[in-house]
Amino acid sequence: MLKGLVDPRGAHVGPHAQQVEKTHSWWRVMCLTGVDYFSTLGYQPAIAALAAGLLSPLATIVLVALTLAGALPVYRRVASESFQGSGSIHMLERLLPWWGGKLFVLVLLGFAATDFMITITLSAADASAHAIQNPLAPAWVEDGQLVVTLVLIALLGAVFLRGFTEAIGIAVVLVGVYLALNLIVIAVSLAQVAEEATLVSDWWGALNAQHGNPLVMVGIALIVFPKLALGLSGFETGVAVMPQITGDAADTPDNPRGRIRGAKRLLTTAAIIMSGFLITSSIVTTLLIPQAEFQPGGEANGRALAYLAHEYLGPVFGTVYDISTICILWFAGASALAGLLNLVPRYLPRYGMAPQWARAVRPLVLVFIAIAFLITLEFQASVDAQAGAYATGVLVVITSASVAVTLSARRKKQRWAAVGFAAIALIFLYTTIANVIERPDGVRIATLFILGILAISILSRLRRSFQLRATSVILDPTARDFVLQDAEEYGVLRLVSHEPNTASAAEYQQKSKDERRYGNLPQRSPVIFLEVHVSDSSDFEEDLVVQGVTRHGYRVLEVTSGNIPSTIAAVLLEIRDETGLVPEIYFEWTEGNPISNMFKYLITGGGEVAPVTREVLREAEHDASRRPRVHVS
Repeated sequence: MLKGLVDPRGAHVGPHAQQVEKTHSWWRVMCLTGVDYFSTLGYQPAIAALAAGLLSPLATIVLVALTLAGALPVYRRVASESFQGSGSIHMLERLLPWWGGKLFVLVLLGFAATDFMITITLSAADASAHAIQNPLAPAWVEDGQLVVTLVLIALLGAVFLRGFTEAIGIAVVLVGVYLALNLIVIAVSLAQVAEEATLVSDWWGALNAQHGNPLVMVGIALIVFPKLALGLSGFETGVAVMPQITGDAADTPDNPRGRIRGAKRLLTTAAIIMSGFLITSSIVTTLLIPQAEFQPGGEANGRALAYLAHEYLGPVFGTVYDISTICILWFAGASALAGLLNLVPRYLPRYGMAPQWARAVRPLVLVFIAIAFLITLEFQASVDAQAGAYATGVLVVITSASVAVTLSARRKKQRWAAVGFAAIALIFLYTTIANVIERPDGVRIATLFILGILAISILSRLRRSFQLRATSVILDPTARDFVLQDAEEYGVLRLVSHEPNTASAAEYQQKSKDERRYGNLPQRSPVIFLEVHVSDSSDFEEDLVVQGVTRHGYRVLEVTSGNIPSTIAAVLLEIRDETGLVPEIYFEWTEGNPISNMFKYLITGGGEVAPVTREVLREAEHDASRRPRVHVS
């Protein structure tokens, strides 16, 4: 279960792997994100017709305008600034430091988890609907949508337990076939519309009868288009798969210009293709399918284009279309699960807010599949019932990306870019609020995810409070010379923990004098001061660099960290391993109430430094003879 705790081979899709063995052309990677984005054609036209009725084409045009003028510019900027596959959440994490940033990231992770989890369950539910409603399907599956959906989710989990190395190759075939079949269906349907000229006039007459003049229609379309937000799915996945894109030979880790260029092409091409399909599909489904068929129980409910495929191209072609739709919807769940397997290990263990096993793929797969089972049972595998939750997750993630790029442009003093992105952010904020008011299911589900993540995070952080947090400790040449000199000349290493105030000569002299007087530090023994300069205490895992400096004739080891006791413990263990001697460190007792100091430690990384350092050492080194010794006075 824990094999591949951090997968070094790229066997699982996306940046969860430490390195990607093989990268691909941007258009092939577009197919990987396209299984999520393009697969929404399986249910988007039906949901749009159900939500907007005869106004579906107008509302879809508004959605496409928002896609091309809003979401696309936002994510092209995200690709430029978060090119390691971390997406917009990482941008906000950088822009909002300390605990506020961490809590904000956890909330966004809740909404992102809602987006990805509902992608899995909704896609599987729609795939089962296509299978069951096919006229050639066996009779025994007619009432088994829930069972078929659960089986598809279980198969998805089985694939990820095995590994997922051929994902892009499979995605290219699925997307190519699926888009070609949709193109045929829409072309035939448009030809049918052209043959029956009265369809357009009848539709326009019905619109006028319902809504009056065109301005009213446009106004209503602007109001109802948030219900169509499912069509915005796939942008966050698009930037998450960036490490899979082949860059230029001149690309560097800090400036992969070729990879960024490929990602922008991916996003732009996918958005243009999807926009064309969204508009044309909304037109043909609205004109050719009776509105009653979109209602729950109707033949076009959740499968509008499949309805047209069977109606105008026959049961054989319709069955081929259904099989293609089932495959790409099932694989859309794979794309979403890959996204989850990238998000959780990237943030929660690093924050100390998940157990170490959360870095491994297989245990997480079992957790996510179990959650998907619960969601499917709760919604009884209904596509319509899950649409609101899905749209909420998608919209919150895109809104957060809009805020991230707005803050980034403002920080870089790009005034007009900041104004433009702020306007986009306000539009997405309106869309999100309107969707939440109309369909609060998404917020309820996201709230459960957020509360679950926060509860697990707090408990995990408390449980891991006394763990070593340093992922690496490096002594610079001067620091190494200090400890090696004492080890070779005196055969003993004595350090004094010091929190500098003025860093004056008198301060160091007084500290040395006090420790020798009250801490029983031998009068003639050489000492090295160890100082931890506090940084962001909300960070959990850190790479420590210990610098040696000489100040007023005293030797000082300086290190910057968000947690004082754990850092001191890690440095002492590194000194032991470098020299072969067990070091000793001298503290003075911390003033203040022990309980308040405990909370201070949990929040700021300070508090009762001496006893906590000793406890961290005790948990890290069980052999007392090899454990650095702590003196307190």
